[in-house]
Amino acid sequence: MPAPHPPEFRQRAVELARLGEKPVAELATSLGISESCLRNWMAQSDIDENGHATKPTSAEKKELSELRKRARQLEMENEILKRAAAYFAKENVLPKLGFRLVHELAADGFDVAVACRILHVSRSGYYDWRDRPESPRELRNRDVTKMIHEIHAESRGSYGHPRVHAELTLGLGEPVNHKRVERLMREAGLQGIYRRKQRRMPTNEATEDDLVHRRFTVEAPDRLWCTDITEHPTQEGKLYCAAVLDAYSRRIIGWSIGNRQTTELVTDALGMAILRRQPEPDSTILHSDHGTQYTSWAFGKRLRDAELLGSMGTVGDCYDNSMMESFWGTMQLEILDQRTWETRTQLANAIFEWIECWYNPKRRHSSIGMLSPITYETRHTPPDQDG
Repeated sequence: MPAPHPPEFRQRAVELARLGEKPVAELATSLGISESCLRNWMAQSDIDENGHATKPTSAEKKELSELRKRARQLEMENEILKRAAAYFAKENVLPKLGFRLVHELAADGFDVAVACRILHVSRSGYYDWRDRPESPRELRNRDVTKMIHEIHAESRGSYGHPRVHAELTLGLGEPVNHKRVERLMREAGLQGIYRRKQRRMPTNEATEDDLVHRRFTVEAPDRLWCTDITEHPTQEGKLYCAAVLDAYSRRIIGWSIGNRQTTELVTDALGMAILRRQPEPDSTILHSDHGTQYTSWAFGKRLRDAELLGSMGTVGDCYDNSMMESFWGTMQLEILDQRTWETRTQLANAIFEWIECWYNPKRRHSSIGMLSPITYETRHTPPDQDG
């Protein structure tokens, strides 16, 4: 019988569904639940908040459908303009790149004459280029470039050529050289999000509280968990997120999001991890820093009750919990710093969606063979660890 979903998971799922950015069925699939389950949660939430289930009128449904259709159209037009900027951001751009863009615009219903005039492309030259038979290599490049665009968009613009290449070869089974992928992405004006290299800081000697000693490689799930807290500003004030990561697959197995950096925040994240994984007594190390939340009596009691083995790195040494620092860095690049967040609720829903719909099930990780955390666990977990 599958483990029950924690209340915070259900709450965030309902809030995300109400935003209407994805169809309910698609969101439910991303979260690994059934559509009927998510709709039941939404209906129950309406009852809890209003005392009765609310349903839109027929006129409201029609208006909402038209608004969503218009929003999709605007998103498409915005993507075309972004592609145009990418094509012409470089000096001495080849004419055929401009022809390709006009061809894409024409396929989306834009007038060829208008597109050629705005983009300063010869209309007769475009028609000559369009009607000329493509070579097998050009045909292949066009097909691969189309797949690259789709993969890059699916990655929320975060994938560079190594992960795009992995998605093409491992995910889609397309035999393509990584240098070709790199070149086609450069010609298309696509690139990933990269973290700046930081200067290494002096490290401290391990203490007797440290059971890990910076050795984060384990042979099975639920042998080593790492946990930490991060914060990010919104226009309402700071939002805090505590998370628990399984070192085996880099999967986030527990999290909690709140307005205050409290002991309850970290115990709730740990509680979600315990509920989902149900580790064997005295077999799992939980590694943290020396923050007051992790040295509190309440957190220590939660560890003892679950029969987990507590471990702490040295004070002020990020390398003693480098796996969590790496995860926070990824989240910072791909979600937190991508925009200015107006409200805490807006940011909390974005973090929830990023972890549960993207990072855990889909995002490829270089240290686990370019697989996602969930895929890696599915393929590599020893039989006696399947539960």
